Amino acid sequence: MIQVQNYQPVAMLESVSKIYQGQGRETSALKDISFQAYPGEVILFLGPSGSGKSTFLTILAGLQPPTTGEAWLFGQKVINYSSSELQKVRAARIGFIFQTFHLLDALNAMENIMMVMKFTRTKKRDSRLRTVQLMERFGIANLAKAYPRTMSQGEKQRVAVARALANNASLIIADEPTGSLATDQGMNIVKLLRESTKTENRCVIIASHDQRIAEYADRVLYLKDGKLSDKN
Repeated sequence: MIQVQNYQPVAMLESVSKIYQGQGRETSALKDISFQAYPGEVILFLGPSGSGKSTFLTILAGLQPPTTGEAWLFGQKVINYSSSELQKVRAARIGFIFQTFHLLDALNAMENIMMVMKFTRTKKRDSRLRTVQLMERFGIANLAKAYPRTMSQGEKQRVAVARALANNASLIIADEPTGSLATDQGMNIVKLLRESTKTENRCVIIASHDQRIAEYADRVLYLKDGKLSDKN
């Protein structure tokens, strides 16, 4: 595991709790969680469905506020970002990978990857070059003009990973990235993410119920009933 003490956290939670209210009752999704994530490490959160993994990720990315406690991104409290600043931070510095890929059906693979670079106003020539490099790196150069409906699940996921890395994000957040894939395909995706972490000093946070990913993680943490632990 890397020595993290010389780094500033890319993301941090301080005594975070999240309570949802509805139908006359309260549901406690997260309970007093403190956490720090550093450059150069792969962090795996394991837990069953309903354990609070998705809530944890959305608060960490500034997509929803905690009920109590503080969330930090890149050295600043999330609450201190304006809405537009937070959108820019997510577009430029955070890459998202979802179980269902979230590719746009009307765009081909190259266009899906290039799209995220529009948000950072990257010149079209530069974004095309970056996309070609990523597609070659992930073995999907042959899919440049292919549309999602013609791709296998593994091909879609590789395109999604390339898209997440297109802006050289400092933080990658992956929610069940292997859930829709066969065993070999899923582990290949995790290997690609780990390689990117170590060669480019980014941080990857994975939430999953897939215990096999632990082999590739620097830290494994467990979420159960909204509580965080380093022990299963």
